[in-house]
Amino acid sequence: MAKSDKNSLSYEEALAKVLAYGEPLEAEEVHFMDALGRVLAEDALSDIDVSPFDNSAMDGFAIIAKDLEKASADYPVSLEVKELIPAGGVPQITVEPGSCARIMTGAAMPEGADTVIKIEQTSAFSGGGNVGETIEISAPIELGANVRYAGEEVKAGEVVLPKGEVVDVAAIGLLAATGNTTVKVHRRPVVGIVSTGSELVEPHEKPGKGQIRNSNSYANASQAVDSGARTIIYPIVEDSYEATVEAFKQASEECDIIVTSGGVSVGDFDFVKPALESLGTLEFAKVNMRPGNPQTMGRIGNAFFFGLPGNPSSCYVGFEAFLRPLILKMLGHKDLKRPVVHARLEKGMSKRQARKYFLRGNVSKDAQGNWVARLPYSQSSALLTAAHYGNAFVILPEGEAKIEAGQDVECWLLRIDEI
Repeated sequence: MAKSDKNSLSYEEALAKVLAYGEPLEAEEVHFMDALGRVLAEDALSDIDVSPFDNSAMDGFAIIAKDLEKASADYPVSLEVKELIPAGGVPQITVEPGSCARIMTGAAMPEGADTVIKIEQTSAFSGGGNVGETIEISAPIELGANVRYAGEEVKAGEVVLPKGEVVDVAAIGLLAATGNTTVKVHRRPVVGIVSTGSELVEPHEKPGKGQIRNSNSYANASQAVDSGARTIIYPIVEDSYEATVEAFKQASEECDIIVTSGGVSVGDFDFVKPALESLGTLEFAKVNMRPGNPQTMGRIGNAFFFGLPGNPSSCYVGFEAFLRPLILKMLGHKDLKRPVVHARLEKGMSKRQARKYFLRGNVSKDAQGNWVARLPYSQSSALLTAAHYGNAFVILPEGEAKIEAGQDVECWLLRIDEI
């Protein structure tokens, strides 16, 4: 029977500790085009009515709906065209019974008219309909059809986007339409990436004997950017207590969050925890999860500190499980979770440890529309291939030693566009 580590927090306990500290960061004012994906820190108000005036939603004719009450194929109604109103033009006449104005999409409605009829519903669809000519209409039309009214979307002084709203593509258009050329959003947290280990070399260097390339810093930095943060990637820190302390001290003064990878175990050259405890506080050092049981969280001054495991997949999972929700909260987001579905596990498996498993796999729907979870890749904590090709975390609950094929499992969707 698999056993859990009594010295480890559950994932849920550890995440609660992390999020208990995190709060939305202070507001900063940015150009509205730089607000895409950001969270509003205050209400955005409209400075005008949108639309600012009654206007046509179609190319057609501005008419009085009552003129067409008795219109039919046998007795079409004739209307005289009094004016042509282009978009941006100012109507010069008042539409009276028996008359109309030719109008383009977005053009201001003339006085007297209460409805717009599409050109396709008139005799002008086959030609004609110029000023001074008449058009024929063979059916009634609903009052107000094809008219966009002033203030239909929002009125001057009203909230167009409330505090806490995420600015998406459509919101950019709303901000532009309502004069919000700058908006206040929560500041992006700065994530400092510090990799420790004398065995590490940078990606442009070819590793020598006993050396490996520093991939974790760049994977974590990409995860931070993908979560909405800014990043600083610091130089590799050699395995010494003094160098580790100095690196952490500098990062704590420049960043909101410090992320390290490696050096969090109990080896002779693991200095992360001693350096953290000399500068700040340690909240926890182990989480009952796989991969990545040695997850270290603490504080140095005002900065959060996370010591992630050195194995690439363990580091990747730890960032996704703890750092991403924290970054989202600091950005002001309310929804901190990945989309979740429940799927049937395609093949059964035995757990070697009673930890919560974060497996990198694929989730898709079968022919019957049921979600199915598959684990086609190696789950080695040293390999990132499964994280690259998988579209979900397949979560196996803490404490269970045997998971049967067909059992319902929780899945976090990482890339919805691939499903």
